[in-house]
Amino acid sequence: MSAIGAVSSSCSWLCSAVWLLKPGMQKMSSFSLHTAARCAAKDYYEVLVLGGGAGGIAMSARMKRKVGAGNVAVVEPSKTHYYQPLWTLVGAGAKQLAASARPMGSVMPKGVEWIKSQVTALDPDKNCVWLENDTKVSYKYLIIALGISLHYEKIKGLPEGFNHPKIGSNYSAQTVEKTWRALQDFKEGNAIFTFPNTPVKCAGAPQKIMYLSDAYLRKTGKRSKANIMFNTSLGVIFAVKKYADALLEVVKDRNLAVNYKRNLIEVRADKQEAVFENLDKPGVTEVHQYEMLHVTPPMGPPAVLINSPVSDESGWVDVDKETLQHKKYPNVFGIGDCTNLPTSKTAAAVAAQSGVLDKTISLVMKNKLPVKKYDGYTSCPLVTGYNKVILAEFDYNAQPLETFPIDQSKERLTMYHMKADMMPLLYWNALLKGYWGGPAPVRKLMHLGLK
Repeated sequence: MSAIGAVSSSCSWLCSAVWLLKPGMQKMSSFSLHTAARCAAKDYYEVLVLGGGAGGIAMSARMKRKVGAGNVAVVEPSKTHYYQPLWTLVGAGAKQLAASARPMGSVMPKGVEWIKSQVTALDPDKNCVWLENDTKVSYKYLIIALGISLHYEKIKGLPEGFNHPKIGSNYSAQTVEKTWRALQDFKEGNAIFTFPNTPVKCAGAPQKIMYLSDAYLRKTGKRSKANIMFNTSLGVIFAVKKYADALLEVVKDRNLAVNYKRNLIEVRADKQEAVFENLDKPGVTEVHQYEMLHVTPPMGPPAVLINSPVSDESGWVDVDKETLQHKKYPNVFGIGDCTNLPTSKTAAAVAAQSGVLDKTISLVMKNKLPVKKYDGYTSCPLVTGYNKVILAEFDYNAQPLETFPIDQSKERLTMYHMKADMMPLLYWNALLKGYWGGPAPVRKLMHLGLK
């Protein structure tokens, strides 16, 4: 089978998955849980989910089918649910912000209780959490899906610097459209893109916007007046060598400057200056004038998890990396960006984790040991242009774990369409409804079909 045919077949599998994974086509058996004396319905749930992001909504949908909608609650203060992977394209003018947003109530599984509040404390020893206004909610099983927190304020001059032009960030609904405006308004000078000295969600996103900006400036005849610079705190451009090598070729071909071990510490927006510390030379800083600046903020665990009984010393939920069950509390589980799983924090990782966690909880509910193992699968569609994507997929060991029987380190139009058009469909119609557990079944079918 040719590579083109393989990719075409791959896309067909993904399209088919959206329709095949409809509610009602995959019925999951319900488990009747024996419980001790119950509190009132509003302060006790058999399954309590903290967080209404991708992991929280996906798991609440799965848990609804296990224990019944009335026995599941989701704690989430936000009124809007965002498909954040789309923001890379929003910042480059290829998609509208509105396309990434839906009312939280519309993605909440029907019948599941939506507690519109914020978690203020966790007490796993007493099987309860505390919410705003000193409200206590108890549970039999707890799923923590609180995501990751952005800390623009840790960069001097931010977030107030976003009130000025020429600066944006694809990591926030409030600042992503400013990236597009800065790109459109570019005249000549430095276009700088940053990567902070902390864990981040979607570690490829800080450089995706650089490639898209390069493509836009070429299209508009401004590229010759631009010095495009990627200042990253890391020592490599990407963690997986196969994809790093491919990206370095893109960098070379497009005359992009990559400066390693550079961490943004201050933005002087009134002067259009960015200050970086040299991580190899403590105390040494560099000041760069910019015509456009894209900021990836420092990130960290949500405040409620720092020094929490469920967290490790760094504040991340401390779970077994294979089962996602908490290492100390067997009725507590974690999923997604808030955990200490040693893999990249992406929506694709959440999808794969949700399938494993579903199996883990099913067995725990039956007083059995979890057997399904998460291999660290994560994916990063590295957008290198308005019609090009390198599809990086890899595991805990930073080894490629690719879905399609082709060389995914090559830039491909088909993978761009998968990123821009197919994955949002899978997200809204399959992942959030609890029917998409990552690409493993597609991978198996693809390879079986080509034998």
